[in-house]
Amino acid sequence: MTGDAAPRRTPLWDAHRRLGAKLIEFGGWEMPVSYRGILDEHRAVRTAAGLFDVSHMGEIEVTGPQAAATCQTLTTNDVRKLVDGQVQYTLLCRPDGGVVDDVTLYRHAPDRFFFCVNASNTAKDLAWICEHAGGATITDRSAATALLALQGPRAAAILARLTSAPVVSVQSFRFVDDRVAGRPTLISRTGYTGEDGFELYVAAEDAERLWDALLEVGEGDDLEPVGLGARDTLRLEAALPLYGHELDDATTPLAAGLTRFVALDGDDFLGRDTLRRERERGSAWRLVGLELRGPGIARQGYPVLADGAAIGQVTSGTQSPTLGKAIALAYVDPAHATPDAALAVEIRGRAVPAVVVPTPFYKRSQRR
Repeated sequence: MTGDAAPRRTPLWDAHRRLGAKLIEFGGWEMPVSYRGILDEHRAVRTAAGLFDVSHMGEIEVTGPQAAATCQTLTTNDVRKLVDGQVQYTLLCRPDGGVVDDVTLYRHAPDRFFFCVNASNTAKDLAWICEHAGGATITDRSAATALLALQGPRAAAILARLTSAPVVSVQSFRFVDDRVAGRPTLISRTGYTGEDGFELYVAAEDAERLWDALLEVGEGDDLEPVGLGARDTLRLEAALPLYGHELDDATTPLAAGLTRFVALDGDDFLGRDTLRRERERGSAWRLVGLELRGPGIARQGYPVLADGAAIGQVTSGTQSPTLGKAIALAYVDPAHATPDAALAVEIRGRAVPAVVVPTPFYKRSQRR
């Protein structure tokens, strides 16, 4: 995309305009950042339910006899553990261990998989997957596919009104193909908020009908449309990484605390040897959670200090609407990554006290 190119629009752009959404440019897309307000939308997801348009995400299909082997080579997690109807969080890595993208991988059948990839990385990921296809057939389904995320404690009850699928019994990181509001839909029990919920893949031309139907049947359960602003505060409370903040081509999944998604002792994959060496010698940086003990918000790029010396950098930060505290994720020198370590964040020339705390900052069990 050049600087003169107009932002792309999802199939729900007209619906967002009708709802009075505040639209912004994000990763080459014109997307809703909020409708009623970020705080209200955040609280709706934590206490009731929220509906997100995430149709800007990319969908890349891998098919054929070599599909499973290709996915095994491309990704850090163990694809052999997947069964039909299962989803796996995993990462695409470079040979030097840097993260190309963090993705979810869906298995329809032994010879049919698809990746859901980050919107800003879709073209890069498609090129990377094609380069390492290993004889599999690669198809970009992004333009033909819309993606809605229904998240929150009332999500299952709302969705059940529009489908015959037994959504309550669909386990986390599993999916079924059924119909929602009369339209063919892949119903996936996944999300990016720290709450229970579903991601709904539909044909682009069916997106608006499904969006309107969900808002209508969810009105009595206080379902609200939610923009990217609350999506970011929700994912940060759950300490979920965001590409371009906690992850990038120069960051490894081990440094990011994602070792459980890296099968270092399994089959070979791109970057495995480099990551094995990193496991042996230790990572140069560690991602930690910080809680600020003074006024201010830690933003991406702010220095993290120990005894006045810079020992790291903030990747994401916000005032947590749920916890009422300023929180942040930051990469720091491993010597300062221990729980309760007293640090500081430099905010506009001030050293604001902070302490290393466990992540995630918020868990569903904390909901009152």
